[in-house]
Amino acid sequence: MKKRAVLVVNFGSQYVQLIARRVRELGVYSEIINWDEGIEEIEKSKPYGLILSGGPSSVYSPDAPLPDPEIYNLGIPVLGICYGLQVITHQLGGRVEKSNKQEYGRARLRVIKEDPLFQGLPEEFDVWMSHADKVVSLPEGFETLAISDNSPHAVVRHRERGIYGLQFHPEVAHTSYGKEILANFVYEVCKAERNWEIENFLEEKVEEIRSQVGDAKVISALSGGVDSTVASVLVHRAVGDRLHCFFIDHGLLRKGEREKVEERLRSLGLPLKVVDASELFLSKLKGVEDPEEKRKIIGRTFIEVFEREAKKIEGAKFLLQGTLYPDVVESAGIKGSAKIKTHHNVGGLPEKMNLKLIEPLRELFKDEVRELGKALGIPKDILGRHPFPGPGLAIRILGEVNSQDLKTLREADSIFIEELKKAGLYDRIWQAFAVLLPIKTVGVMGDVRTYEKVIALRAVDSKDGMTADWYRLPYDFLDKVMRRIINEVEGINRVVYDVSSKPPSTIEWE
Repeated sequence: MKKRAVLVVNFGSQYVQLIARRVRELGVYSEIINWDEGIEEIEKSKPYGLILSGGPSSVYSPDAPLPDPEIYNLGIPVLGICYGLQVITHQLGGRVEKSNKQEYGRARLRVIKEDPLFQGLPEEFDVWMSHADKVVSLPEGFETLAISDNSPHAVVRHRERGIYGLQFHPEVAHTSYGKEILANFVYEVCKAERNWEIENFLEEKVEEIRSQVGDAKVISALSGGVDSTVASVLVHRAVGDRLHCFFIDHGLLRKGEREKVEERLRSLGLPLKVVDASELFLSKLKGVEDPEEKRKIIGRTFIEVFEREAKKIEGAKFLLQGTLYPDVVESAGIKGSAKIKTHHNVGGLPEKMNLKLIEPLRELFKDEVRELGKALGIPKDILGRHPFPGPGLAIRILGEVNSQDLKTLREADSIFIEELKKAGLYDRIWQAFAVLLPIKTVGVMGDVRTYEKVIALRAVDSKDGMTADWYRLPYDFLDKVMRRIINEVEGINRVVYDVSSKPPSTIEWE
C-alpha cells in the first residue's frame, strides 16, 4: 500500500525538491506533483497536507500557473511558500502587486501573533527572502502572524481552515529555524506520522527495479563516482547476475583514475568490463569549443558505445545511469524549471535509443545517495569521493579539448587534490578541482619572460549541490599549491582561486 505523503506542488521552483527532501528528513514521506495535477488524483492519495512551492511567475500574469482552487476545500492543511503564498492570496480574494522594493537575501522576521507554526521558536530570527511581488491585502478570514521590514504579511494563516503562507523560504539553510517551521507544519498542523527512512527507500526501490526490469538484463554506465557506484550496487542487489557493468574510459579522466576505479569496483563484487574509447571521444571533440555542444557530444558518444557493447549481451534492454535530482532540475526535467545546462546523462541523448533508461537515484540529492550507499554497505572511502562530472575534464578545459591540455590539467588537479588530502581538508569540502583557462598571461621564470596558461582552483562547501559557497582555504595552503603547480606543471605560470558562490555561478565552470 502506498504511503501517505505531504505533497509538494511544483510551480517551477529550483528548490521544489529541496522542500520535499526537508520533509523526508523529518521522517515523513513526501512527493512532488505539478501544479496542474487533477483534484481527483490529489484527493485519492489522501495526503497529510499540501505545500505550494515557490516559482518564477507572477500570479497576476495571464499565463501564471495556478492550481485548481478546489485544493482549499479538501479539508487538509496547506502551506504556501513565496509564490505559493501569493497563489493562495490571489485565488482566495486577496491582492498581490509588484513590490517597489524587491527583497532578496537575509531579512529579519518578527512574530506578532502566537501560532503552532512557531512553537518553540523565538519572536525574531533571520529568514531568506527572494521575491519581487508582495501581498498587499489578505483574503477574507486570514490574519498576519509575522512581518519583515519589506513584507507586511510575511507569514499569514486562515483563522479556521489550516491554510498558511510564508513569504520567505524555510527550506534553505540560510533561514534560521526553517527546519523547525516545516516540522511544526508537518507534525503540529498536518498531524503526520513518521513513515520514511532511507532503508524504506532501499527496500521499495529494489522491488521497483525488479518489477521494471523483469527477466531482462541491465547495462550499467559505471564511472566510478559515488552516483554510478551506488546505482550499480543497488541494481545488482535487485537483479544479481543480470547486471552487466561497463566502465567506459573516455580519455577525459583524472590522473590514475582508470586504475583506481577498476580496483574499487571489483572490490565491491560488481561484474566489470573496461572499454577504452578514449580515441573515439577525443576525435569527436576535436575543434569543439562550445560547452553545451561538448556535453551533448559526450552524451551521444556514451550511448553509442553502450549500445555497441549491449549488442554483445543477449537480452540487454536497460541502460542504468546515476542521474540525481540536481541534474534533472538543471536540465529542466521538472516542468516549469529554467534550464541552466545540459547534463551528459539527461541531455544530448538520441531520440531513438536501443536501450531504455533506468535511473533509480533520480529523486535523490547527493547526501541522500551517500546515506543509501551506507545502507548498501559501500565503504566510506568510496562514498566520500568528491563529485566528478560525467563529461569529465572536457568541461574543466575551457575551449577545445586536446591531449596536451588534458595532460596539463591532470597534473595540476592531481597536485591540488593530493595537497588537500595531506592537509586533512579533502573530507571537509564538498567538491574541489582545477580548471584550465583558455588564456595566456605574461610571467617571469628564471629571469626569462614567459607567456603561459592559467589554472583556476575551485573548492566549494555544499549539502546537496543546489546551492554552494566557496571554501575558505588557508592562504598558506593556497600558496603551497600555487608554487607546486607552477614549478611542476609545464605550461602554467599563473594560478587563481575562484571565490564565486552558487548562485549566481554554477559549481563547474562549464
